[in-house]
Formats: sequence, C-alpha cells, structure tokens
Amino acid sequence: MSLPHASSGDLIDLHPYRQRLQEATSTAIVRTEHLELIRTVLHAGKSVPEHAVSCEMTIQCIEGFFTVRAHGKDITLRAGQMIFLAAHVPHALSATEDASALLTLVRHCED
Repeated sequence: MSLPHASSGDLIDLHPYRQRLQEATSTAIVRTEHLELIRTVLHAGKSVPEHAVSCEMTIQCIEGFFTVRAHGKDITLRAGQMIFLAAHVPHALSATEDASALLTLVRHCED
C-alpha cells in the first residue's frame, strides 16, 4: 500500500520530529511531473552510498546533522542549512546522530 502524497493546497508539517526521530522513517511528500519532495530520515551510523540523480536537488537539514560527500569533499549540514547539487553530481550521505532533512528534486530533466 502506498502512502498518499500531498495535494495542491495541503498543509505539510516539517517541524522537527524531536523525541519521535528515533522511530521516524523517510516519507515521500509530493511527487509531480516536475517536483519531488522527500522527508529523509537517517539514523546514527547509517549512510546512503554514493549515487547521482539526473535532476537538480537541494538537501535542507531539519534536525540533527548529516555529512554530505560531494565535489570531492565532506560537507556538514546542520539544522537550518541547505546544499544545492546540480544534476548528475555524485553524492553520499551519512549521519553520526539521528537526523532528518527535506530533499527537493526538480524533475524537469531526463527521467
């Protein structure tokens, strides 16, 4: 069973999970022909291996902190910070503490 995505005009809550973060999971929020929003949760010690997407994207840290490996360097994203990645840029994520972020993908590309 797939979860429903938000529709135009729906209120989307992006407040930090705080005490619920340890049990939280990643969720798709919006997916249209041109836009995808994902609330990503990465628990302490977990990582997402290096990969690239064919779309421009941003990663905005909501709580905790992530390390993003891109452009040959490690970039620490803390709550309230965001990074932009161009299409096809290889990147990886890792978390040393529980963290959540909003991923925004602009899907006007070669999908």
